[in-house]
Amino acid sequence: MSATKREGIVYGLGEAEYHGFGAHKQYRYAEMSSTHAKALLKSPAKYHYARVNGISQEPKASFDVGTAAHTAILGVGAKTVVYPKEHWTPSGNVSTGAKTVAWAKEQRDAGFVPVSEEQERDVTGMKEAVLAHPIARHLLERAGHSEVSIFDEYLGVKRRGRFDYLPDGGDVAVDLKTAADASPNEFKYAAAKYGYHIQRGHYLHIMHQLGRDLDMRFIVVEKNAPYLVAVHCLDDQFAEMGEAEALEAVDTYRRCMDSGVWPGYEEKLHILPPPMGAVYDYADRYETEEIQVA
Repeated sequence: MSATKREGIVYGLGEAEYHGFGAHKQYRYAEMSSTHAKALLKSPAKYHYARVNGISQEPKASFDVGTAAHTAILGVGAKTVVYPKEHWTPSGNVSTGAKTVAWAKEQRDAGFVPVSEEQERDVTGMKEAVLAHPIARHLLERAGHSEVSIFDEYLGVKRRGRFDYLPDGGDVAVDLKTAADASPNEFKYAAAKYGYHIQRGHYLHIMHQLGRDLDMRFIVVEKNAPYLVAVHCLDDQFAEMGEAEALEAVDTYRRCMDSGVWPGYEEKLHILPPPMGAVYDYADRYETEEIQVA
């Protein structure tokens, strides 16, 4: 067990220890992360099932490139290791065979992120693109620290967060994202879908409780050439939504813990309206065209 004190702002805490993997699994559900908050808001029942059964969010192969990009850009984290040629298929792809899977697991257990040669090139491209972007570079070149862990207790609920980059001074923290499309229009939908606004609200409220008020910028880099980069912040309405939902998650957790009831979906007949996209498609197809009758 680590002797690291999990209170306030903590520098240099390893990712495995922060998340509660392996020897530190006692922390896996002892503290509410932003991921836990999002899960609680979607379904307290599913969150509780994962908690009771010890289901963790261990690193997945699909996250390897994102993890490697974070390490390359931020300068801390798991180092990459390229799959040896004996783990390639004749077509040059990484094998999905048992030996390759076992080798990859050994690398992850040893603290490395296995990537293909193509993925390694993508990671290098992403790093160069971020550092060539004037706003992104400025945000990351300020005096500060990467992968900074934060802990507090609010209304009896222990919480945690982890900034990708926290400056020593100033009022803007950084979260680094990789994406297929970093454009403003696509990212706002991704932020709503994946709860980035809740993540922001969760992190910044913890920092507020620790005596420091911040805003957050999202540096988003595309995973494929030409590795376009954009820097986004959430407007006041979007930020307010995230803050409210982050606090709602705390309240939901307290109520469920007090009552012992972790609700699923409402037990009623659900009458479903069509999603707005389907409404627009219907209008475009049937209401804006003149139907020709022979």
